[in-house]
Amino acid sequence: MSEKKGVDMDSDFLKSTDKNPSNIMPEKLTYDSPLQFECHPGVSCFTDCCHNIKIVLTPYDIMVLRKRLDMPSHEFITQYTEPNYLEKTDMPGVQIKLTEEKKACPFVTPEGCTVYEDRPTACRYYPVGMADFHEGGSEENETPKEDKFFFLVKEDHCKGFEEPKTWTIREWRADQGVDVRDEMNKEWLRLIMRRKSYGFQASLSDAAKRMFFMASTDLDHFRKFVFESSFLDTYEVDQETIDKIKNDDVELMFFSFKYLANTLFGAEGLKIKEGKIMAKVQEIQERQDDSLKKAEQDYLKIKAERELSKKEEEEAVKKTKK
Repeated sequence: MSEKKGVDMDSDFLKSTDKNPSNIMPEKLTYDSPLQFECHPGVSCFTDCCHNIKIVLTPYDIMVLRKRLDMPSHEFITQYTEPNYLEKTDMPGVQIKLTEEKKACPFVTPEGCTVYEDRPTACRYYPVGMADFHEGGSEENETPKEDKFFFLVKEDHCKGFEEPKTWTIREWRADQGVDVRDEMNKEWLRLIMRRKSYGFQASLSDAAKRMFFMASTDLDHFRKFVFESSFLDTYEVDQETIDKIKNDDVELMFFSFKYLANTLFGAEGLKIKEGKIMAKVQEIQERQDDSLKKAEQDYLKIKAERELSKKEEEEAVKKTKK
């Protein structure tokens, strides 16, 4: 497939990358629906869609791109992205920082995308969007049901639809590597959808926002958090998982999603060690005991002061009578 940059349309997060939602075609498509479209350097609009666009990055996008550029996560984030809030939430994320002069993606040239093989998820979807709905199970541990369909985004400037190439939605997605990205991004997108379900009546604490941002954008830092803090002394993590996340970034990324789901929303998956729970309970009990002791001491002190005061008053009365 020739080089192509575009936008992503999966759920509200992916819709946030679209430049003009009114260009969505009002037709539900399936994996087997036909698609007539192709993009290549010979198309007159080639790379037009790489300008004046919002490209939100997923954790997997960041991981792949920073490896492609041989950069630490924090350097990539500083140089190539700018902060944003993920669609309709208070969850902090990042998007590609466009060039100042042309408002273009920093990785695009007249010849095409310089990171095409590792381009972001958003760029792989265009012009096929996906609406992915998750229905919560009726039982506590029931797996949510998924209902997805596809649709086309047709913008006036795009001439790719005039090309004779035809294939199915399934073939297009396979060609663009979208299925792999969907699997990599699924649990992270569910975190965002879960946050949205709470609405704005509840808000994340500053500490929760910092943790979400760190785990989503900087796996290097998150690994240090796991292995150089009291994390492994606090949580039950089996040795197999420890060995995987120590050197495997993909495994660490999936682990970070599990940790965020647990700490932000109380989802199952991570357990605090029994000893830590008992120690915390004992600490609380000791604080309560200390408070009770202090309260008792304060009460006895006040009682003694009142008795002394009463005695002094009685002595004063006796003296007056004499």
